[in-house]
Amino acid sequence: MLKEFKTFALKGNVLDLAIGVIIGAAFGKIVSSLVSDIIMPVIGLLLGGVDFSGLKATIGDATLTYGVFLQTVVDFLIVSFSIFLFIRMLNRFKQKEEEKPEEPPAPSKEELLLAEIRDLLKQQNQTGN
Repeated sequence: MLKEFKTFALKGNVLDLAIGVIIGAAFGKIVSSLVSDIIMPVIGLLLGGVDFSGLKATIGDATLTYGVFLQTVVDFLIVSFSIFLFIRMLNRFKQKEEEKPEEPPAPSKEELLLAEIRDLLKQQNQTGN
């Protein structure tokens, strides 16, 4: 069972997924910092100093912190938009690679043999005339 687990864990797909999750978590932290430390203060200034995370409403004994929810929604939108831009950039690179002219395939053995026969026939016709 340990041997099977080792084979499973060391497969390329599992390692690629693990690397993707780690990089995604680090990227998420960067984007969260961008949103909370740079973008949201600017939006707050544009909206007259409003800080979304401080918005709340009290209904009876319950406190609804809808500002935190709004902040989370804005974070999600910015993260998803930045991922969209990243994927779009990757797709453009892939398209450029696909647009490169492909080299013609090497002639098959049959084509080479036919070309050799053609050349021999040309030589015979030239020497025979």
